[in-house]
Amino acid sequence: MPLDELPNWLPAWCLDHLGGEPVGVLFQSQQVSLVFGLRLADGRDVVVKARADDGRASSCVAAQARLAERGFSCARPLTPVVGVGALAVHAEEFRPGGEVLHGNSPDIAVRCAEVFAGLMGELAGVSVAPPLPNPPWVRWDHLDSRVWPAIDFLDSRDPSVVPEHLVETAERARGRLLAAGLPCVLGHADFEAQNLRWQGGQVWAVHDWDSLAWQPEAALVGAASGAFASAGPPTLAPIESSEAFLVAYQDIRGRLFTAVELEVAWAASLWMAAYNAREMALCGGAPAGGDALRAQAAERLRRANA
Repeated sequence: MPLDELPNWLPAWCLDHLGGEPVGVLFQSQQVSLVFGLRLADGRDVVVKARADDGRASSCVAAQARLAERGFSCARPLTPVVGVGALAVHAEEFRPGGEVLHGNSPDIAVRCAEVFAGLMGELAGVSVAPPLPNPPWVRWDHLDSRVWPAIDFLDSRDPSVVPEHLVETAERARGRLLAAGLPCVLGHADFEAQNLRWQGGQVWAVHDWDSLAWQPEAALVGAASGAFASAGPPTLAPIESSEAFLVAYQDIRGRLFTAVELEVAWAASLWMAAYNAREMALCGGAPAGGDALRAQAAERLRRANA
């Protein structure tokens, strides 16, 4: 992206909050947030993130800052969240390098579970306001009467393209999650391969701290156990790999889940996969996640007691 195509507010924001204007664009991306990798006039490389201000960002950035201070493998925020019109904006250090770990085997599941257990252990000592509303792919606790949370860009599309078995699976998984009554904790809700980078067999960076959530621990672990292998379009890991993830997480944290927590973990893996498969169906995306969900739904529902 040429400099003259940056949003009008961005150069002045960098000068005010980072002490220098951008002189080069390293990268630009847009998914839930607008993300700009910038080189400033003094030679520093930074990342500026902007997303719709729904009240979540300040808690997410504050938690990320606490983990960075403790030496966890994540980018260090350089500013607090600043409102720019309807946007919530902050800057963080540029943490390039590392590789995506591809694969969905039980061995890779265990490696990812080790990182997730460390992450959740660190977040257990962080006190911030709950980052609500939760990201939509783990927002099974929404207050609407229907299955899915209200998402304008999805709700305007033709619902007939979403398979009925997918809706039924989501309904049953959501019912189990809502009935559990477990306490909520702070956790990472988008723990996918594409959001991790590895160097020399060790995790180098965990990204996407905008996706922190306030849900039961077992549900967050379950969601991660299903999603950890997603390196592009969302998919669902094999059941044996999700099981390896859950076992390794409990071993590392030194606490066995109760029977209810295990059921909640399996239900959360299903609900997140169903949400993603619905989005892919509505947007004409790759069906891999939906195919895996169809093949695994009955067994995961059995384990969830849903």
